[in-house]
Amino acid sequence: MRHVIALDVGGTAMKAALTGPDGALLHRARRATGREQGPSAVVEAILDFATDLRAHGIAHLGESASAAGVSVPGIVDAEHGIAVYAANLGWRDVPLRALLSERLGLPVALGHDVRSGGLAEGRIGAGQGADRFLFVALGTGIAGAIGVDGRVEAGAHGFAGEIGHIVVRPGGTPCPCGQRGCLERYASASAVSEAWATASGAPGADAADCAKAVDAGDPRAAQVWQDAVDALADGLVTALTLLDPRTLIIGGGLAEAGDTLFTPLRTAVQRRITFQKLPSIVPAALGDTAGCLGAGLLAWDLLTPMTDLTEATP
Repeated sequence: MRHVIALDVGGTAMKAALTGPDGALLHRARRATGREQGPSAVVEAILDFATDLRAHGIAHLGESASAAGVSVPGIVDAEHGIAVYAANLGWRDVPLRALLSERLGLPVALGHDVRSGGLAEGRIGAGQGADRFLFVALGTGIAGAIGVDGRVEAGAHGFAGEIGHIVVRPGGTPCPCGQRGCLERYASASAVSEAWATASGAPGADAADCAKAVDAGDPRAAQVWQDAVDALADGLVTALTLLDPRTLIIGGGLAEAGDTLFTPLRTAVQRRITFQKLPSIVPAALGDTAGCLGAGLLAWDLLTPMTDLTEATP
């Protein structure tokens, strides 16, 4: 059966699949990155995992994969196939596409994890059918993917979509990026976890606990949650003013709160817009498979080079 290798590399684990032309998951697997052994070990783990996935396809699907797609965190030069930098994996300037292509003997696409996830959400997930969408992942940090006509815009230098570093509270909390008052310091899952742990006096409390406390009517939780929603709405209105998306897709850990997040968020965004058009604000549909599915789509794009549905690169 014709298929491609799809590999999504995270900070601690790798999710992989063999996918068919219609996006069907023909095989799924997961492994640790082995980052505690250093960046070279992580690269070797990726190469070994991809090799085993190719062998699985030959053994169980009757032929080798036609291509491979890999999504990785951090700074990515998709055009040249370089994993430029990832703080949580410790690597710099890894020619990952060339290494994988040499090991597998296949064409390989390299993409950014959030942009790959956004690509999948836009084509086959919550944004399916929307000509322009913005995907925002609310996790440890906040990142976005700008979708236009079925592709995802990487920007001139590969930094497009870094919505988490829009300043929403000038002079506010310092951010590791060097600015103060960045959106992700107020509205990411980690920021909500930190704020709720402080407000509740429970050091181990997290954003999910805060959401449960909101639903239970805890006024302290309600205040923490509303502060995060207000900051998020400020950042999103800035983004939609610039991009005018038809659909705004919210994913990541914080989105798992469901209506506890989406009901006040829709209200907060609507209150802030004036001349702008309010996009549909919807939860992501693909969960933690989005990055892997997006990597698979990048691989299929290599096999149909004339299509317009490719990840935009400089």
